[in-house]
Amino acid sequence: MVKQRVLLIDDHTLFRAGLQDLLTCRGIDVVASVSSGAEGIHLVTELVLDIVLLDVRMPEMNGMCALRRIKSIKPELPVVMLTTSCEKEDFLEAFRSGAQGYLLKDMEPDDLVIAINDVIQGKTIVAPDLRPMLVTGIKDGKAAQRRNPFECLTPREHEILLHLAEGQSNKAIARSLGISDGTVKLHVKSILRKLGINSRITAAVMATEYGLKHG
Repeated sequence: MVKQRVLLIDDHTLFRAGLQDLLTCRGIDVVASVSSGAEGIHLVTELVLDIVLLDVRMPEMNGMCALRRIKSIKPELPVVMLTTSCEKEDFLEAFRSGAQGYLLKDMEPDDLVIAINDVIQGKTIVAPDLRPMLVTGIKDGKAAQRRNPFECLTPREHEILLHLAEGQSNKAIARSLGISDGTVKLHVKSILRKLGINSRITAAVMATEYGLKHG
């Protein structure tokens, strides 16, 4: 059986060490465990990973900034916030920034293993105590989306959306930005998912309707 490959990013050394031991004993491969968002972002570019577990409250670079950077580098890589924060602002910002889950550190280790596998299979996971927040967040998010549907996009996704609005192909966008066709394809997929649409043409029309253009 292939072990799930996890990157753990948390500034608390004892928590990291304890969690690594708990996950390892349960068949999870913690390929790296680091104390800062900057270290984690670097490793995301170097390692083959199935999932990232990321703390919210960290010095220098907080978890939300690290999350946005990770998703801009590897949009397809699932990131789950594992935190003590029950703040609604943190919770909603995590999902707006592309997190696939939001869990609390007091959960049972076996439940965390189940959650890791569920997220890797494509599910979104929320701590049971925070689920009511998700319902109200969806309602608030719909209103916010009417005001600015592109707020959830990373800077790179926003840039690619502008090229989509000009009718450019993935190949043309890749040449323009100096990245691969495959990377553009992943970003487009992420844009469509975040905007809740199924077509790049629809994305282009939305961008045009809202008057988005290169600065």
